Amino acid sequence: MDSSMERAGSPSPLQLVKRALPELNGAMQRVAEHILANPDEVARGSITKLAEAAQTSAATVTRLSTHLGYVGYPALRAALAMEVGRGLEAGWASDIGMAIGPADPPEQVLNVLASTQANALRNALAAIDLTAATRVADAIAGARRTHIYGEWGDAIPARELYIRLLRIGIPVGFFDGPQSSQIGAGLLGEGDVALTVSRSGTDPTTLDFIERAREQGALAVAITGMPDAPIGRIADVTLDTGTPNGANWTEFFAGRASDVLTAGLLFVLVAQRVPDHLTAHHPNGPGQPVVQRDT
Repeated sequence: MDSSMERAGSPSPLQLVKRALPELNGAMQRVAEHILANPDEVARGSITKLAEAAQTSAATVTRLSTHLGYVGYPALRAALAMEVGRGLEAGWASDIGMAIGPADPPEQVLNVLASTQANALRNALAAIDLTAATRVADAIAGARRTHIYGEWGDAIPARELYIRLLRIGIPVGFFDGPQSSQIGAGLLGEGDVALTVSRSGTDPTTLDFIERAREQGALAVAITGMPDAPIGRIADVTLDTGTPNGANWTEFFAGRASDVLTAGLLFVLVAQRVPDHLTAHHPNGPGQPVVQRDT
């Protein structure tokens, strides 16, 4: 292939096929259309397989390859394989991140995930404002009602906190989605608590929930790793988890550990303020431990 095609910024093989398609006809057009529709398959397949899929001969595949500027089908297939590989690598990097590779062994994946979470927990230990957490626990323990909002991934620690508080008899509700969050915030008033978990600190529905709750007179609390984001500016109390929102899943997963730790801290602090609730609200009746040992 001409060296000009190998320079950075030169057309990719799929771009070359797309540009050539209008001038092709018959069998060569069918080959080109199959390449565009199935680049992964073509990048891994043989010339015979491609010819069969396009209902033509291997010679036609070779003619298309040379028409595109390649010395033959092997060169075209190699270029396709490189382009597909770059696409997969870019997709992986933007989603999972670069700390873990698509071919890393399980033990490496486990080590990376464990180390990122351990680092997030260390950050949380240094960042969480215990005075602020104590204020929130006091408010929840004495509130007429506490409404918790969390959406998508943020719903995981938010819902767990809701379940834990409900289990010990705290009047608490959980909300997700725009409509339910509006209703939940609108039901609050003086002496109530509105709490949200927000990794990004910028979600419009979350911000609306906090703003509506404040307008109703409730104490607005945000658990977030982005205290300088809009959520941190409008909440009455911001509990900084110490790990900012990540650019990919691995970083997001690490930050989630700090969210769960902060929510767990609040639960225990509330439980300390209402120790009698630990048995009084057990589903099997008063006097029964909430958490029973396995028999």
